[in-house]
Amino acid sequence: MADIVYICSAKQETGVKKRVFISAVAVPLACAFATAQTPAEDVPDTAGIYGERADSLEAAVFVSSQNGNYLSKGKPIRTEVISSAGLRKMACCTLAESFENSASVTVGYSDAVTGARQIRLLGLSGVYTQMLDETRPVMRGLSAPFGLSYIPGQWLESIQIAKGAASVTGGVESITGQINLEHRKPTDEKPLFLNVAVMSDTKIDFNAVSSLQMGRKWSTVILGHVSGNIRNSDHNGDGYMDDPKMLQFNFANRWLYYADNGVQVRFGVRAIQDRRSGGQEGYDRDAFMRMMQTQDWSNPQPWGSEIYNRSINGYLKVGIPLKPDNSSNIAVVADYTYYDMDSWFGATRYLAGQHSSYLNFLYQDEINEHHRLTFGLGGMYDRYSEDFLRVLAGFPAPVVQGTGVPAVTGLANAGVFGEYTFTYGDRLTAVAGIRTDWYSMVDDGKSHLKFSPRVTVKYSPSDNIVIRLNGGRGLRYATPLIDNIGVFSTGKEFKGDYDSHTLEDAWIFGGNFTFYLPFGASSDTYLSLDYFRTSFSQQMVVDYEYYEHNPDDPTATQIWFYNLDGRRSFTDTYQIDFNVEPVERFTVTATFRYTNARIELAGNEFPVERPMTSRFKGVLNLQYATSLNKWIFDVTASVNGPSRVYAFMRDRTDADGDLLYRNGYTPVYPLLYAQVTRRFKGVDIYVGGENLTNFRQKDVVIGAVKDNGVVSGRQRTFDASAVWGPLMGVKIYAGVRFNLWKKS
Repeated sequence: MADIVYICSAKQETGVKKRVFISAVAVPLACAFATAQTPAEDVPDTAGIYGERADSLEAAVFVSSQNGNYLSKGKPIRTEVISSAGLRKMACCTLAESFENSASVTVGYSDAVTGARQIRLLGLSGVYTQMLDETRPVMRGLSAPFGLSYIPGQWLESIQIAKGAASVTGGVESITGQINLEHRKPTDEKPLFLNVAVMSDTKIDFNAVSSLQMGRKWSTVILGHVSGNIRNSDHNGDGYMDDPKMLQFNFANRWLYYADNGVQVRFGVRAIQDRRSGGQEGYDRDAFMRMMQTQDWSNPQPWGSEIYNRSINGYLKVGIPLKPDNSSNIAVVADYTYYDMDSWFGATRYLAGQHSSYLNFLYQDEINEHHRLTFGLGGMYDRYSEDFLRVLAGFPAPVVQGTGVPAVTGLANAGVFGEYTFTYGDRLTAVAGIRTDWYSMVDDGKSHLKFSPRVTVKYSPSDNIVIRLNGGRGLRYATPLIDNIGVFSTGKEFKGDYDSHTLEDAWIFGGNFTFYLPFGASSDTYLSLDYFRTSFSQQMVVDYEYYEHNPDDPTATQIWFYNLDGRRSFTDTYQIDFNVEPVERFTVTATFRYTNARIELAGNEFPVERPMTSRFKGVLNLQYATSLNKWIFDVTASVNGPSRVYAFMRDRTDADGDLLYRNGYTPVYPLLYAQVTRRFKGVDIYVGGENLTNFRQKDVVIGAVKDNGVVSGRQRTFDASAVWGPLMGVKIYAGVRFNLWKKS
């Protein structure tokens, strides 16, 4: 149900009064750290530096509640919040499993082999959504395909999903929006949190978090995670594992130093190691490579993949208040990540490394209660080293792509920005920002300056109505092979600019209307309507259907990579949300989203429906809690709309000879999730089920051949990337959460 939270009206040294929300057990502890969960719309904050001020002197405390999923009423941009209560509604082993209650974000598999998960926001791939770890950009480049699997849900306090063009202060890579992750804090009053979950597919997930305060100035949080599966399964009998074998280790340590003069220093490190193998049992990458090079099919080899990922990250955030009330401050944010990926897919080798650096300087001044200015400069640098070699079946000789020699590419951007915020009470907030960035490499191979304006307006004509409008420009470098990692799980030849890094350029405009209704057991009853349009002026296109409109290639054995170059690509997204608590402790949330995604592929004279993109999704969540939240019952049902399949899938049939995709579209399918939680003092025990409708995509692996009893992916028509639905059937899980609270 809802988390119990405390609303503290805190009088600080400056005499400024504010209302803040913080999850807590003991009221004195809650107000001792009264600003630990201060919403961004209530206090000026530079880059998330001042999220945990501890300078409250007096506090009046009132009890309220916080829903698991809700729309933030105060934020200028349309923001959906998944709170700690919402994260507990699912098994939430990873971030990828935390969005099932949201129709805004759709999560699916990139292919049927690697286990890589991808999100869609506003009908577009997750690479167009900027992922933030407490305002620091993360999951970029090589880490994007598996990044969702490296964020344990139990490490998080909340997730904020912001649609549209966000602030320019963190860069303009956010095209469809931003997803910001708030981790458990060093100032948390839980010296120890433990969680263990076991799935029916033998996956085991273990998390440990410890927050420690060492005096008045220093605090730290240690986070650990281990997960893996004991065995694999093949429920559909196609010879390929439904889910890869995997073992992941994940460790993080975050520190906070808070000085008497208000200076805050945050820093931390994180390390990840992940090994996974998918496809078929018995895969031997060297033997498969030799078979493809010699074209000797007398000793067929199983097709599979092996992936070994390692990552190390360090960051530093320094905030210096220039005035006692923090209305003026400066901040520095620095971040460095090294990511190493050794991967093999059949007869393809992809060994890559990425050094990523991020630096941001900001100055913020709240002139008065109506006007706030932010200025700064910052940039990013990515250095890629890619060793790519791919051997494909061919006649009279095999087709070899790549050189097998590491290629080094450096991508950089640096810019200056300014942002003005006008606030008129609770009625009006307007944010206008502009950013000028130098990009080291654009389409012509030269460096260029790019101007990116962004505007956001929030207007409340009454206490019950909130209207939001925003728009602006987004820019990001494409990494074609990694952005579309599913292409490795095919036997097709890569054609075109698959080794280039296009600077993708898009404009997004949209708005939100929210009406708060005067009924229900809480004040959080609302009806919300959204519309957003994303239009690209430049984009990297990955075309599985080039042969459809190219008479020189009458087969479906190639994947083309090329730039949009004047052709049209746009997406319109409509969404409606309704939330109500009809009676106390019973919450109903209903959401429906419709997407019209179009792209003009090379050779076409008009935009066609973007393939493998669901037209609609509807979600209904029901949750009931008994008195004092001793028992919590949660059910989530969703219906997923059709998507246009690739042309080479249209005529495929099932075992009975019936068409799998009538009219070239996937079927509409339902999903059902349920969970029951029993809460004791300091201990939660929960059991649940995922995909209880047991719906699974048929014909997931296309074009594999069977030689002497061995299913091999040596054919040029082999494709395990055409995934549009669930790969796993019913999954049952059970888990225990343990909280040790600090004694007051």
